[in-house]
Amino acid sequence: MIKNKKLLTALLLMGSLLLALYALPAVFATAAVQNEAAAKSPAEAERESSSSGQPINATRAAREEKALQDARRQQLADKEAALAAKEQELKKLSDKLEAQVKALEDSKKRLDDTLKAQSEAQKKMRDEKITKMVKLFKTIKSEQAAKMIDSLKEDMALALLSRMDMKSVAKLAPFISQPRLLKWVNENMQGR
Repeated sequence: MIKNKKLLTALLLMGSLLLALYALPAVFATAAVQNEAAAKSPAEAERESSSSGQPINATRAAREEKALQDARRQQLADKEAALAAKEQELKKLSDKLEAQVKALEDSKKRLDDTLKAQSEAQKKMRDEKITKMVKLFKTIKSEQAAKMIDSLKEDMALALLSRMDMKSVAKLAPFISQPRLLKWVNENMQGR
């Protein structure tokens, strides 16, 4: 809105300057003619003013200038109205976009919460399964439990060994493959 006011002010100043450039010479010409007429006899002045037509041209120029200024003012008013309409439209679009962004953020938060809950549920299930497996390996013979642990994937075997107490691992150690057992010892030594 401030830009529009500055633009309007600048255009009005330009119009005033144009008026000064075009209308003032006509005014000065009219004043010069009137001064000459005052110096001449009244009869001569009347003849010349009717024949020269200068005062008529000055008023015509002033009317034309006023018409131009009115047209410019109307153009400025039209442009200002169009700018105001576009500004309103942009504000509506901005509000709509902000609402969509907020809706997307809300959806993302709900999705993140759901994924976090699923991840926690899966971790809990895995922990429960590992706990059950630890109980199972504690109840069966050490040699048989070690063979089963060796047949598991390495990360699962290491997780099972980590969950067992030291007494159970000590019973299984002679029967578990040595590289796997060494890896478990290294992980425990490093504090994993």
